[in-house]
Amino acid sequence: MVEKHIKITEEPSNYDRLDEMDTLDIVTNINNEDKKVADAVELVLPQVAKVVDEMAQRFEKGGRLFYIGAGTSGRLGILDASEIPPTFGMPYDRVVGLIAGGDQAIRKAVENAEDDTLQAWKDLKEYDINCNDMLIGIAASGTTPYVLGGISDAKAHGILTVGITNNPGSPLAQSADIPIEVNVGPEFLTGSTRMKSGTSQKLVLNMISTALMIRVGRVKGNKMVNMQLSNTKLVDRGTRYIMEELGLDYEEAEKALKKYGSVKLAIDALKK
Repeated sequence: MVEKHIKITEEPSNYDRLDEMDTLDIVTNINNEDKKVADAVELVLPQVAKVVDEMAQRFEKGGRLFYIGAGTSGRLGILDASEIPPTFGMPYDRVVGLIAGGDQAIRKAVENAEDDTLQAWKDLKEYDINCNDMLIGIAASGTTPYVLGGISDAKAHGILTVGITNNPGSPLAQSADIPIEVNVGPEFLTGSTRMKSGTSQKLVLNMISTALMIRVGRVKGNKMVNMQLSNTKLVDRGTRYIMEELGLDYEEAEKALKKYGSVKLAIDALKK
């Protein structure tokens, strides 16, 4: 008989009588729990680095990064993917986030969407996912059928899979090629994985995508030299990057930025 793993994300909170606490106590105790998250993430940094290195190799060959998840986990994947183009100037189809229930589930929960083990692969096939790509499944519980089904089908098609979960030993951790198990302990509000679990997932996704973009040359020094110039704030930021790099005054730098369309292209052109 297979012993069931312990769902730490469903364990009782370290606090009780939340409804009897005053407001300062509530937010102080939430903050005390949140302080544990970064320490838990620190323990999985070797696995996170491995994911980045594996993905960088694929990315340089045209491969793509896919995230799948349900609820909070799905929304976090979509959030991370959606910020890659404006931050790093990448096409929208290089990092893709998918959520159980489709785009409508981003704002409103879709009943039973996460319970379909076949739907994730159907969603992924619309993008012609292949062995040059990587799939990251995100599930705090590590038991979400939508995610588990997608991971299983992806592995069967030779695609490298990663599982981000907050329950060590969960089915997702056992099935993914590279498990990232972030044990943040019980939630302040019992079972509410949008809290510490979600925070830990956001930290890990920030690391993966940012480190990946650095590894594939989308950052120079510590600057976002490929960011999209989609508003006045970003044009100003880009202008100042060019001023710093090339020693130009503001007007000259802004003119160069607008001429070449990106910080990197302007610097490359004017350094020749």
